[in-house]
Amino acid sequence: MGKHKIPFNQPGILGRELEYVRKAIEENKYTGGDGFYGKKCEELLENILDVSKVLLTTSCTHALEIAAILLQIKPGDEVILPSFTFVSTANAFLLRGAKPVFVDIRPDTLNLDEKKLEFLITERTKVIVPVHYGGVGCEMDLICKLARKYSIYIVEDNAHGFLGKYKGRFLGSFGTFGALSFHETKNFSCGEGGALIINDKKFIERAEIVREKGTDRAKFFRGEVDKYTWKDIGSSYVLSDILAAFLFGQLEKRKFIQEKRKQIWNFYKENLSDWAISNGVKIPFVPSYCDQSYHLFYILLPSYEIRNKLISHLKKNGILSVFHYQPLHLSPMGRRFGYRKGDLPVTEDVSDRLLRLPFYNTMEIWELREVCKAISEFRI
Repeated sequence: MGKHKIPFNQPGILGRELEYVRKAIEENKYTGGDGFYGKKCEELLENILDVSKVLLTTSCTHALEIAAILLQIKPGDEVILPSFTFVSTANAFLLRGAKPVFVDIRPDTLNLDEKKLEFLITERTKVIVPVHYGGVGCEMDLICKLARKYSIYIVEDNAHGFLGKYKGRFLGSFGTFGALSFHETKNFSCGEGGALIINDKKFIERAEIVREKGTDRAKFFRGEVDKYTWKDIGSSYVLSDILAAFLFGQLEKRKFIQEKRKQIWNFYKENLSDWAISNGVKIPFVPSYCDQSYHLFYILLPSYEIRNKLISHLKKNGILSVFHYQPLHLSPMGRRFGYRKGDLPVTEDVSDRLLRLPFYNTMEIWELREVCKAISEFRI
């Protein structure tokens, strides 16, 4: 836990994770990928999400990179994405030579503002990347309509949104591809891991090759070829089976984990709503047609200065709270593409005022009470 009585995040073991890891080690197959537990995870994810194919990867970053390769992104292509996201969302496409085109976010859900998309589309636009912030779905009806109208691909960055839904349909199942994260801060974790959701079957065969260092190794292990060889570009994107074993133990407990996270999220909402209203603070908004993933809980303070004072106040009470994304368009790299302060006003404003509260699967009621009590004592 370190020096904080209540950390921001605390990975936990909730099921048979260690038992499965031990089995993977005892079978001497844990160093390789596409093993017993990897296959079990992929099959389970495909069944849960009702999608064509899921391939485990070493990270969500790498899942996005595979998607960029499969879509043959090249120099001159443009990719539209929010500036309010993790750097991997942009880097996956920049590595192939694409230019990022940043779109501002909505002030309510903090997802990309779908009404601003069409103005940014050009003949060079190849992909739109919706990021489902906090596991609340972007407005996929309009996004998909625009993608069809202009023949643009959709790659969903669903790092936050596993098991979340938009109008009854799982996030990650709308685009050509979806990307999941199993990083230690996510609802389900194996320390570091991810998955590529493939919704268009024509990409499955090449995806397997790209993920296996550009070889047809997957076909070899299925007995479809008598030896494997170099077929395409690729890299080492396959998750080790020891990590897949841990992840499978987590996925088995998905109902328990999601119910626990729902309780945490609702506790924050119920205990902070009155304080928020009286102090001009906003709490997360979830549209009625979205089933969120309960990934995080944030508050939007009135100003940058007040946000930082609250961080200090909570720290003095042994509670670690953190801000979130710094606008990519204002980073040194973003400025190289011509962006300046004021270009995306909602993104810039939200980034300065947002504060994330402690949120993890093993969080106890006394910890929640401590956090809410400390916040309620803070005077704005």
